[in-house]
Amino acid sequence: MRLQFGGVVVLDDVELEVREHEILAVIGPNGAGKTALLNCLSGIYHPQHGTVTLEGELLTGKRPYQVARRGIGRSFQHLGLFGHLTVVENLLVGRHARTRSGTLKSALFWGPARREEIESRRRVEEIIDFFELWSFRHKPAASLPFGVQKLVGVARAMATEPKLLLLDEPGSGLTRD
Repeated sequence: MRLQFGGVVVLDDVELEVREHEILAVIGPNGAGKTALLNCLSGIYHPQHGTVTLEGELLTGKRPYQVARRGIGRSFQHLGLFGHLTVVENLLVGRHARTRSGTLKSALFWGPARREEIESRRRVEEIIDFFELWSFRHKPAASLPFGVQKLVGVARAMATEPKLLLLDEPGSGLTRD
């Protein structure tokens, strides 16, 4: 894969493969292109050369929401949370990639849209339990300590039920506790 901005080459001849149940870490100094690589994998950037595939499906050129729907979840180095939304609402945003009902059915809260909403809220509760976010569930994300916000970002990525989970510096800025 190759990505460049003007005359600056950010990624050059990058090739990687992640197998099912495999954990792969990409390490390097600041400015090495780690976030740019994750941006290419999640559809934020489009490489000039090379492809991104997931389970044989070509994702190169797809928009980020399309990539998320196909199974790539992502947390961000600089959070990317909706500060005015609660933890539950931020996780429900992550669940949006798993819903199929249109705007009208969702607004009427009828039929499949109702079932999807109930299922999304059930899954969000499971994620809140897993990440032990009970006491923060109804608090706006912007009011939370930085470490909790980082955890909410990972939880939101998990809410997409990804086949591939991309974590961009999930521990940066955190203390050991």
